[in-house]
Amino acid sequence: MSGNYSSHPGCRAGAPARYVDWSAGLARGRPDAGRVAPTSINPYDATGSTGEGKKRVATIQFLGAAREVTGSCYLLSTRASRVLLECGARQGRDAEEADRENHDELPAAPGDIHAVILSHAHLDHSGALPRLVRKGFGGPIYCTPATADLLRVLLLDAVFLHLKDIQAENRWRERAGKPLLEPQYMPEDCETVLKQCVEVGYGEATVVSSDVSLRFHDAGHILGSAIVELEIGERGESRRVVFSGDLGNAESVLMPPPSAMESADVVLMEGTYGDRDHRPYAETVAEFAEALEAAHRDGGNVLIPAFAVGRTQEVLFHLARLHGDGKLKQSFVVLDSPMAIDVTQLYQRHRALLDPGDLARLGGSGHFKQALDFLRLARTPEDSMAINRFRSGAIIIAGSGMCEGGRIRHHLKHNLWRRQTHLIFVGFQAQGTLGRRIVDGAESVRLFGQEIAVKAQIHTLGGFSAHAGQAQLLGWARHFKGKPRFHLVHGEERALSALQSAMRRRDRIESIAPRLNDVVEI
Repeated sequence: MSGNYSSHPGCRAGAPARYVDWSAGLARGRPDAGRVAPTSINPYDATGSTGEGKKRVATIQFLGAAREVTGSCYLLSTRASRVLLECGARQGRDAEEADRENHDELPAAPGDIHAVILSHAHLDHSGALPRLVRKGFGGPIYCTPATADLLRVLLLDAVFLHLKDIQAENRWRERAGKPLLEPQYMPEDCETVLKQCVEVGYGEATVVSSDVSLRFHDAGHILGSAIVELEIGERGESRRVVFSGDLGNAESVLMPPPSAMESADVVLMEGTYGDRDHRPYAETVAEFAEALEAAHRDGGNVLIPAFAVGRTQEVLFHLARLHGDGKLKQSFVVLDSPMAIDVTQLYQRHRALLDPGDLARLGGSGHFKQALDFLRLARTPEDSMAINRFRSGAIIIAGSGMCEGGRIRHHLKHNLWRRQTHLIFVGFQAQGTLGRRIVDGAESVRLFGQEIAVKAQIHTLGGFSAHAGQAQLLGWARHFKGKPRFHLVHGEERALSALQSAMRRRDRIESIAPRLNDVVEI
């Protein structure tokens, strides 16, 4: 496996001389139309050498989540096929920039892509799929059964929000005499994505094309998340590529630890938290219990903004355990999010994927409502509005996790100004979000046209994370035998640089952090 990189569309200073620029040819559906310098080598010609005496069997181009944590997308090009590994939307950035980047063209025409392989359902890994099918992709989308179920919930919610945003923007544009925006995709595109999903269970060998085969392994990140193992090549010349997907935090509950992998020629490993470890999980759980106890003493409600997938179920688990131990003093718990309710039911449906020990602590059924008998599910707007009658004794879990939308904003309006309210953040709050402004000490915030004083007690719990920390990433990498070539993805530059240094210093593992649009030969 060669360490040769090309920075597309031109080599950066200090890079190896060989450069493969084939995106223009792919955009026209012609794999042989690319430009190569300084020597002419067709990237699909398996007789070319990687520089280590081995025949080249494929190339990988890093189209997203390269020195960043959004828009995961990698184009695998072999002699026989083009396969997208992930197809994520860009999120969490300046809205105008993200919108522009989500409109960017792929270096391969969607109709010429043979298949898509998904590691899991989070939108930064799957959210561009409706746009891809709208532009002509008609191939299979390989994912685990639980991922396919989650995609239905996440994509249909995403298109609802997308159309709502377009409608609001166009009202302003129409009044200003500006051209109206067209939606990037529609609900029927999401339905097409779901129809094209091919479900593959963990450990099942699946043929993707004549020279690519696939096997999923449990990544322990969220329900259905997978490590992707690919065998690439034919006629005795093959390489094994392992893509970590998002690796789970082995200390967290419900999900099993990530599967250990031992054999690979090339490893694409995420490094979201490559520069640090999480706070000890037991300390975080203890602080959570203390915050709930303090809220009971103060006689107020508890508000918990939480993401629908993963974090909500984790919070429900800990509430159920506290209730079972007789330590939960509140009168009732409300899950006020139709999306989170749907996802929680999927966790119950796919309970065979959950950690057996944690499942036993829920009574073996994986049914949160049985383990937390005073849990109320608020599906309708009327159900949600009724919660506002309660001034104390309620634990309210609602989206969105960063308070940028969803029903949590209504609960903040009715509770944030009360000194006895306790607001517990169980997830990261990005810069520019309402959640971040509250965490940073804002004295008031604007909600629904009103200025609301921030008098509530604020708790920020840093240990709830579905991602592996640095030590866990190093441990996962350490399992590989031989010397596979590591390419670090899905991490900011600082995190990946720290992870590279730690891998080299502690385990003598060399790695590279590719830049956006870099191409590597395998």
